[in-house]
Amino acid sequence: MITTLCSAQTKKENVDAATFKKLIDEKKSILIDLRTDDELKAKGFIKGATQIDFLGTNSETIISRLDKKKTYLVYCAGGGRSGDCAELMKTQGFTHVVNLAKGFDDWKKKGFEVELKK
Repeated sequence: MITTLCSAQTKKENVDAATFKKLIDEKKSILIDLRTDDELKAKGFIKGATQIDFLGTNSETIISRLDKKKTYLVYCAGGGRSGDCAELMKTQGFTHVVNLAKGFDDWKKKGFEVELKK
C-alpha cells in the first residue's frame, strides 16, 4: 500500500514494509534509521542504514544539511518519528521522502532481514 502526499516540490510517501524493501533493493535511495543508539542495540537495524537519532538535539541540523535532491527512505520504531521527519524534510524542500509507515517493528514482524549493532 502506498499513500502519496505531494507539494509543489516534495513527493512524500508512506509505504508498507514490502514496498520499502523493494525500494531498498533498487539501491537508488539513502536509508536513514531515526532511532536511538539504545533502540539499535536492542533490536537491530536494516542493513545499509545511516543512523540519525531524531530525538537528538542536533537532528534537525543534520537533516537540513543532507542533499535535498536525493531520495530518502526513513524509518523509526513504529512510524511516528519517521512520519514527523518526513514532514520536516517536506517543509525543508527535499525532493522525495519515503516513510516506512508502520516502522521497524512491523519490518521485523514481517520477517525482513535485520542486522545487530556490535
